Amino acid sequence: MAKQQKTSRRDVVDQIRNQQKRADKRQGAVIVGVCVLVALLIVGVAAYRPIKDWWDLREYNDLGLQNIGAPASVCQDITTKKASGTQEHVQPGTDVDYKEAPPAFGKHEVYPDEMTRKLYTDGDRPRVEMLVHNLEHGYTILWYDDTIAGDNDQMTELRAIATKLQGTDNFRKKFKAVPWTESDGKPFPDGQHIALTHWSKGGKDASADDTSKQVGVWQYCSAVSGEALFDFMKKYPYLDSPEPLAQ
Repeated sequence: MAKQQKTSRRDVVDQIRNQQKRADKRQGAVIVGVCVLVALLIVGVAAYRPIKDWWDLREYNDLGLQNIGAPASVCQDITTKKASGTQEHVQPGTDVDYKEAPPAFGKHEVYPDEMTRKLYTDGDRPRVEMLVHNLEHGYTILWYDDTIAGDNDQMTELRAIATKLQGTDNFRKKFKAVPWTESDGKPFPDGQHIALTHWSKGGKDASADDTSKQVGVWQYCSAVSGEALFDFMKKYPYLDSPEPLAQ
């Protein structure tokens, strides 16, 4: 009887060990499964935005810039104001008190933003002071407010416009679309959610050295309008600026 009891205890121990091994295997399989699932989710999230953007932008592939968004009639008349601030630089991080919303000229940071990026959001936009330097170099800047930022359809239109103007070799594509937020300054005029700005040297026949003819240019719109942007950039090309040949 004693021998049988000893054997029985060994069997119980072996059984417990086997059960623990199976439990460890199951736990290991669960951990591996969870890791695979997390990895798939990470890959899926990373791929979602580019795929969605591609899908949303398909309808604009064969459209010209002027056919994207609302007609130019959603925009107010162009206005101008005598400009100042040519080559008046401030150090990076220095705040400038701009009177207009948004500015089209003025003192600006030493370095402009690079031409590569055409569309920004609130989370990654360069400082206004840097963008004003881009204006001095002949850029047209489209500023959009929170109403546009919260409208998926109009943001898709902005992405389509930015895609049409992608590239750094052709200076005629000196363009940026950037948000204008409450912390930047006063809001746009009532009912207007887009502002086009340009720093003009005073027309194609004006000399860049004659700062007396320089003007800031604005056009406000109630919605995204590729047609209005097309007309605006045609009327105020990059060459009509204080420093057109700088990128």
